[in-house]
Order: sequence, then structure tokens, then C-alpha cells
Amino acid sequence: MQIHIIAIGNRMPEWVETGYQEYAKRLPRECRLVLHEIPAGRRAKGADLRRVVEQEGVRQLDAIPAGARVIALDRAGKQLDSEVLAGELKRQLASGEHLALLVGGPEGLAPACLDCAKERWALSKLTLAHPVVRVVLAEQLYRAWSIVQNLPYHR
Repeated sequence: MQIHIIAIGNRMPEWVETGYQEYAKRLPRECRLVLHEIPAGRRAKGADLRRVVEQEGVRQLDAIPAGARVIALDRAGKQLDSEVLAGELKRQLASGEHLALLVGGPEGLAPACLDCAKERWALSKLTLAHPVVRVVLAEQLYRAWSIVQNLPYHR
């Protein structure tokens, strides 16, 4: 199984790349993270942000691997604790199907992405900057995997 993180934004700061890679490399082959960076639309003064978000959404939907289970990360989504996420990961591993996690840009996900998703998850009640979401998501997926494997990382 692969976990595809399909995120708006590229050219992230080095600390984001370093943090994401630290946790991505810890995951084994059977639970590999694959990052798809979707370039953000131009947000110049006077830009039609609704149209920008819709265009980003089209590119995100195009990046979803065929047959993958789609989860939208949305602040209004279901709150999961680490143990619940571990249970979700365990079920996903057993199913063998790929997982696609959609991460929006500054204005969130396009309505088409939200409609395509089987579920919506929230990482926090706090609003997180979209670059930070990559690092938090990678760490939480590693934590969930360590719980499933009964490793001491999660205490």
C-alpha cells in the first residue's frame, strides 16, 4: 500500500522538506509515503480565488491514483486521535488499496475535492498553515504505524 499525500504548494522551506522526509523515510515499503506537490495557483491582487481553488482542485483530482481511497483533510472534518488513526491505518493496510490524502492551499480544498472524498479528517481544531500540515501528517502517520507495530515511539 502507498499513502499519497496530494498537497497544494511546491518550493517549501527547507525545514518543511526536512521534517517531512524525516518521517517519510521511517515508514516501511508496505506503508510508503508518496508526496505529490501541486503548484499553487497565482494569488495576485484581485485574483478570482474561487477560480484559483477550483483549478488547483482539478489538478489534485488528476493526481489521485486509480482505485485509491480518498480522504480530504479539512478543518471541519472528523477529529482523530492517534489510536483511532492507527486503527484506520491497520484497516487500510489490510485492504491493500492505496490511500490518497488531499491537502488544500491557503483557502482550503476545492468543493470537487471535498465531494470526491470518502471521508474528511481534521488534524486539529487549530488552523494549520498548509506547509506545516505535511510535517504533522507525516509524523502522525509514522506514529500510527508505530502503534500498529507495537513500537515504543508512541508512549
